[in-house]
Amino acid sequence: MFKHLLVPVDGSELSERAARTSLELARQLGARVTGFVAEPMPPLPSMSSNAAVYARQTDEHLAQSEAHAREVLAQFSTMAADMGVPYEGKFQRNDDIDDAICHAAAAFGCDLIVMVTHGRGAFGELLYGSHTKNVIGRTQVPLLVLH
Repeated sequence: MFKHLLVPVDGSELSERAARTSLELARQLGARVTGFVAEPMPPLPSMSSNAAVYARQTDEHLAQSEAHAREVLAQFSTMAADMGVPYEGKFQRNDDIDDAICHAAAAFGCDLIVMVTHGRGAFGELLYGSHTKNVIGRTQVPLLVLH
């Protein structure tokens, strides 16, 4: 069956549900879990950007995004330890979150991706997009979608 689950998380209430459910599943299967956070790259400078200000903003963005990722992965790690599930946290900067998830699953040797969906419906997907739907279309790894 499944031995290595990739669980993309972002710190939201929905991703916490994915973390808990994936850990319960992993415990039942005797599998391990890799928590994964993809943070966006800093925005590009505008034509009117001051180089010194842009550099400071970029450094702040990088520090904040890394701190956020570490915090989310630490919470996931605590849940995994409490449930006795082998766990590893990974963090990557990438503007294409869907692509980052697909590549992470392949790179880390995962055999199942566990994701949550907001279930916004067609209009919500039109406005906000759907990472889950995009991952389904891009990956060869089975995907368990939680709602």
